[in-house]
Amino acid sequence: MTIIGNLTADPELRTTSSGINVCTFTVAVNRRNNPDNGAPDADFFRVTAWRQLGELCARFLSKGRKVCVVGAVSLNKYTKNDGTTGASLEVNAEHVEFLSPRVSDGQTPQPANVPAGFAAVESDELPF
Repeated sequence: MTIIGNLTADPELRTTSSGINVCTFTVAVNRRNNPDNGAPDADFFRVTAWRQLGELCARFLSKGRKVCVVGAVSLNKYTKNDGTTGASLEVNAEHVEFLSPRVSDGQTPQPANVPAGFAAVESDELPF
């Protein structure tokens, strides 16, 4: 399965007792078919990335960043504190592509309405 969305919080990196790094984060994916004109509904996927992929995710991702995640999805059921049953969608990441532009010190982020790979240009800079 492939999902594209934004991180809801900073990723968490931990190491298992056998010394393997694992990173977890949650991705909010907006639904395309929203009958209301208000905020779009979203589905939330918990993502697990292992080893070097997990280390890279922990290093370069943060809350609000847009990602594309490819991996196997599973439905996990659990019991909530009030005794009712809940479920979560989980993706075991095989590939994670960072879609938000990288922001380094002294650089300003690209405006949201400019697609990735393009530069914002002021109208007075145009030759016509």
